[in-house]
Amino acid sequence: MYCVMKTSDVLVDAINYIRKYSGEIFVIKLGGETLLDTEVVNSIAQDLILLSALNIRCVVVHGGGVEITKAMDAFGKKPTFIKGLRVTDKETVEIVEMVLSGKTNQQLVTSINKNGGQAVGLSGKSGCLFEGAKKGGRIDLGYVGEVKKTNPKVVLTQLDVGYIPVVSPICSTKDGDSLNLNADTAAAKLAASLNATKLIVITNVKGVLDKNKNLIKRLTVPEAKRLIKNKTILGGMIPKVEGCIEALQEGVKRTHIVGATKHAVLEEILTKTGHGTMVTLEKISD
Repeated sequence: MYCVMKTSDVLVDAINYIRKYSGEIFVIKLGGETLLDTEVVNSIAQDLILLSALNIRCVVVHGGGVEITKAMDAFGKKPTFIKGLRVTDKETVEIVEMVLSGKTNQQLVTSINKNGGQAVGLSGKSGCLFEGAKKGGRIDLGYVGEVKKTNPKVVLTQLDVGYIPVVSPICSTKDGDSLNLNADTAAAKLAASLNATKLIVITNVKGVLDKNKNLIKRLTVPEAKRLIKNKTILGGMIPKVEGCIEALQEGVKRTHIVGATKHAVLEEILTKTGHGTMVTLEKISD
């Protein structure tokens, strides 16, 4: 009886969230490392399909750094990183595009489709979704880009006919050169341009951790900035948190960082307790 009641309570809570978010847009960013586990990918695909069935409109932006490095090794190229960004020459950007827009994107589309969903693969070039320029600064990173403008019409068109758009973080310059985008930043820009209710970042850790490795369930933007400054937030978590901050400052209502475990997305969105870390502009009561 306890288990039945507990399940019933969860379902009642879920109904409230389903009503609240029906018709809203969620952008889900998948880290490249999460895509290496077939079981995790299938679980995420199932979550996306269920959310879509509940009239929550999902858009996916994915990375693929691990697979890019493998492909570079196969071509005899050694990866170089500066402040977490991959130095990308002309040959490397061709490899990056091949992996992201070809292999990784289509594997994710296939996973969603075989689980009963309807996904369509896009890149940042599709419909000029992302217009970019080479990333500025004193250090030349090569064909690493930053988003200058987002044109979400192609994504909205796919959402309107019932598809789950899956976007690879590649774009073009005005001259037609391909650029490698940071997936966290691309997801934040897309979420803002779509007026998304949520940006959900799925990664290989359970969320933002304190210095004792305990999960921080809620963070405001000022708190998050302070944790970056005092080096509580380190390494690959920094661009994820910064992406959340950027999205919030550009109008996204709430952002989440969750671990890539079974049905973590559903738990984070449809339960009171959540699963990972929720980042908001300021403190909230619910």
